[in-house]
Amino acid sequence: MKEITSTQNNLVKQILQLKEKSKERRKSGLFVIEGQRELKLALKGNYNIQTLLFFADIFSEENLDALIKKLPSVEFIKISKEVYQKLAYRQTTEGILAIAQSKPHSLNSLDLKNANPLILVAEAPEKPGNIGALLRTADAANLDAVIIANPKSDLYNPNIIRSSVGCVFTNKIATGTTLEIIEYLQLKKIAINCAALTAPVNYSTLDYTVPTAIVVGTEATGLSGEWLDASSQNILIPMQGEIDSMNVSVAAAIVIFEAKRQRGFL
Repeated sequence: MKEITSTQNNLVKQILQLKEKSKERRKSGLFVIEGQRELKLALKGNYNIQTLLFFADIFSEENLDALIKKLPSVEFIKISKEVYQKLAYRQTTEGILAIAQSKPHSLNSLDLKNANPLILVAEAPEKPGNIGALLRTADAANLDAVIIANPKSDLYNPNIIRSSVGCVFTNKIATGTTLEIIEYLQLKKIAINCAALTAPVNYSTLDYTVPTAIVVGTEATGLSGEWLDASSQNILIPMQGEIDSMNVSVAAAIVIFEAKRQRGFL
């Protein structure tokens, strides 16, 4: 089995580039997974793993043997403590990193198997942490899809993978422009319900038992006019405090779980 002990190794340099530069991820079609939980979800999501690197002092021989049997065609590389410390974002990821191939996330590749889908749409989310939190909410509610309009970051940004706790691999995710997504939803006859501060209707009064997209915007500027004009209904989450907005993932969760309640989840 190959072993890497130098932080100047070319593969180590490539992994650092993949972690730090979106351009390199797009160019190569590769990204980095860190941690056993994230790797497990990537495998569940049928991602193609190219290379696995492990630090033997942390990653147990039992786990290694199980992975080798499960992934016989994958290259396994043993790495030194210095290399692991160079590559790992945190030292609590069980001594395992992987290089994997990314997937396409076009609207055309989105397969909605449910005839009555419940979808989350987020327009131009800027912070990877917010995207990760939205994906965790989508996972918790078992949504049929998450669609990101005008994305500001690629989905394989390490901060998105980390903050989503790997849910980025198991959610059905598509991206596109606002106009492309509006056209897609209208073609599929999916109701477009947009969360907006100026909306006249309380979110809890809507019927979410029909095919539904819940659309949220950024905390700073909200949704663009294209969404508000195209919506089936603009909705408001009433608040009693001094501020007039909340974290986008929290707002999305409130509406999503009302929809799930109506659909018999709660």
